[in-house]
Amino acid sequence: MGKIISVANQKGGVGKTTTAINLAACLALSGKKVLIVDIDPQGNASSGLGVNLGENQKGIYELLTEGISRDQVIYSTEIDTLKIIPSNVDLAGAEIELVGRDNREKILSMALNGISEEYEFVVIDCPPSLGLLTINALTASQSVLIPMQCEYYALQGLSHLLKTLQRIKKSINPNLKVEGILLTMYDNRTLLTSQVENQVKKYFSEYLMRTIIPRNIRLSEAPSHGKPIVLYANRSKGSDSYIELAQEVIQRTKGEISSSKIEPQEVTYEEWIKENKLRDFLKKK
Repeated sequence: MGKIISVANQKGGVGKTTTAINLAACLALSGKKVLIVDIDPQGNASSGLGVNLGENQKGIYELLTEGISRDQVIYSTEIDTLKIIPSNVDLAGAEIELVGRDNREKILSMALNGISEEYEFVVIDCPPSLGLLTINALTASQSVLIPMQCEYYALQGLSHLLKTLQRIKKSINPNLKVEGILLTMYDNRTLLTSQVENQVKKYFSEYLMRTIIPRNIRLSEAPSHGKPIVLYANRSKGSDSYIELAQEVIQRTKGEISSSKIEPQEVTYEEWIKENKLRDFLKKK
């Protein structure tokens, strides 16, 4: 059985979509069969993987509102083992259309029924809000990964999000767990970064991921080229960090490490590619 992970944070600009794209890509290039589901009306996860829907092509909007077969909305990406259900601007009106439906918070869950038997990982990129689309994603998921930029207001948003997750777990999805809190856009040159990191360690240490995503210009450039960082700049610090994150998620899924006790592990790029299909993939390019 596969694992469904939502990447969520109601605060925008924290690296949520960047994390969804690059985690999914690195999982796929490590030999896993992966589906990314873009339920953000901005559609940045779709364009960031080079997938832009044409006028008559269908995506997540039609899956949720028209009940069509999901096989009709799954598209290929540059990576053979990574597929995507893309989004477009039509999704912006979906919350209004779905609000009067029965079991409105379970529509995505029903649409993805059985998907875990087809994919080893399903990564859902959520909107930067706690509206109905995000609630649908969290209802359909086994865990949620929370990217968090190291700034003061992020701490307030984190507390709010964790309370929302507790309510969803209690009332809708008892199997929902926190995959982890992922520090993003990390800049160790600033005092604020270290202060926020220390606060997260103090109050949320059981959730904190081992991996830290640094502030990296290559990560900012990659989406405009429609590529994940591991294909756009595979020797960059951003690429190394998301490779490490994919390893950590795989280890957590296997039960090799837990969120409450994680030992640091240094893994070089060369060591990683020996264990997956990235070397063979890059030879084809």
